[in-house]
Amino acid sequence: MNKKETAILRYLKNNDSKVTQRKIAEDVGLSLGSVNNTVKKLVANKILDEELNIIEDSMFEKPKRAIILAAGYGMRMVPINTEYPKGLLEVKGQPLIERLIKQLHMVGVHDIKVVVGFMKEQYEYLIDDFDIELVVNQHYSDRKNLYSLSLACQQQSLEKTYIVPCDIYAKENPFKKEEISSWYMVTNQLTKNSDVKVSRNFDLKTIRTAEIGNKMIGISYVSKTDGKYYTNRLQDFVESSEHDKEYWETILNHNGTYQVLANIMSVGKVYEINTYEELRNLNSNSNQLNNDTISLLSEILNVDNNSIKDITVLKKGMTNRSFLFSCKDKKYIMRIPGEGSNELIDRQKEAKIYELLEKEKITENVLYINPNNGYKLTEFVAGARNCNIDDNSDLEKCMETLRKFHSLKLKADFEFNLYNQIDFYEELRGANSNYRDYDFVKERVLGLKDYIDTLTKDYILCHIDANPDNFLIDKAGNVMLIDWEYAAMQDPDVDIAMFAIYAMYDRKQTDNLINIYYQNQCDDETRTKIYAYMAICGLLWSNWCEYKNSLGVDFGEYSLKQYRYAKEYSKLVYEILEGKENE
Repeated sequence: MNKKETAILRYLKNNDSKVTQRKIAEDVGLSLGSVNNTVKKLVANKILDEELNIIEDSMFEKPKRAIILAAGYGMRMVPINTEYPKGLLEVKGQPLIERLIKQLHMVGVHDIKVVVGFMKEQYEYLIDDFDIELVVNQHYSDRKNLYSLSLACQQQSLEKTYIVPCDIYAKENPFKKEEISSWYMVTNQLTKNSDVKVSRNFDLKTIRTAEIGNKMIGISYVSKTDGKYYTNRLQDFVESSEHDKEYWETILNHNGTYQVLANIMSVGKVYEINTYEELRNLNSNSNQLNNDTISLLSEILNVDNNSIKDITVLKKGMTNRSFLFSCKDKKYIMRIPGEGSNELIDRQKEAKIYELLEKEKITENVLYINPNNGYKLTEFVAGARNCNIDDNSDLEKCMETLRKFHSLKLKADFEFNLYNQIDFYEELRGANSNYRDYDFVKERVLGLKDYIDTLTKDYILCHIDANPDNFLIDKAGNVMLIDWEYAAMQDPDVDIAMFAIYAMYDRKQTDNLINIYYQNQCDDETRTKIYAYMAICGLLWSNWCEYKNSLGVDFGEYSLKQYRYAKEYSKLVYEILEGKENE
């Protein structure tokens, strides 16, 4: 039986009223001619009678269970996702996940597992109210829902199972009392944000990024026939780390085609709610639209809430989550501090730094900063890009900007003490380091302090977080240095060291950077001092990474590289100093 025949039979089985072939075509997503031809075959094969009644229905089965995927951050839901997990967003006074559970109950599915992670505690009440089972995904921050799905079917297969994203609002019940085959739900709306498109043969074909496809809803059903196969395929995929960043739908993809029925829904019958604006468009009276961040923006910009539009989450930063939005034809960026960031950063000091920089025209235009919680609103710089760490032209522009800032010799009444910060991050981290030789490396790194203390140094306001990503180059080639969260009094050579280790430079690249900053006038002593700072700062950020990792935020290679800087550059400095002694 082909997919067109299966789609028509499924529709007829779950539709109580008499329907015409034209109605079938509209609701199933086929042309009228295709429906006519398919119905003729089904009648000829004595599966349907002339009145479109199903004669042979042994191929139908009753769904047994459901898995609801609710572990993720819902990053695109900024700023609501700072207060609620996406499954608990309310539409017409009802949380999305409650509506989905009730719709499943209506078709006789009561064996329901909900996979949770982010804000998992807020879902706990579902156990008592709906007799569901919670499955906790501890890796929700670093693995996609392929892993979540695998956790939910460790004790049972996927057969006769609905797979359901938690952020779906369906006006009509998308689940049925009887199913005929595995399927994956899309709508007839075409969009650029899709991985699949329904072909003429009613297949779901994967498409390239630039192509237009059918909007993916994500609700799916796995039949008894396919259950064992997809369960095994899922486990095979999960056991390979190369699939950690993939969504569960990857198991459906066989050489560019999903081997399941395309279940096509009409636009307006089912919604996937991914953004604040999608929620606002669907239910403008939702209580969760009364978000504190949106209200704050409205107050600052002197507009009503509906003027805040085009909200788009920016790349999740190491410390913050930020989103871009437009208001009256201008664009802005709102920064919201991330997990544990207010333990790491003194927001009062940060606000003072922006006061010092206000007249210097060296950073972004800050419209608002809250010294208590770190919320910050800035104007968006259209067409700006980050520094290309492999382009000497970019490095020259950025180091010129850094020299200009250092030449201002600004003063603050607080410092960034490298050694105290190492102790501070160790204390936040709590447990012993995961690195086996940490105590030895730390002792060697801290031993560099005696050498550094003998050197003559400037002591001025430094950026401290001179990450290449914090240098913005606009269309005219002008450079801004942004994000001053760590800025404080220090030796300006620390900023050069920070740039090098953030860029993960090797020694040759580091020497090139030093030569650019110092315009080929750097003496050996200063160069060695910068190496020493790289070791100290590497140990500092390694501890920072371990603390963030304890909060569920993993920085992969970056964290390993910082520890390597601590080891390798401390060793290098001692070798240089010993060489001088032997001269």
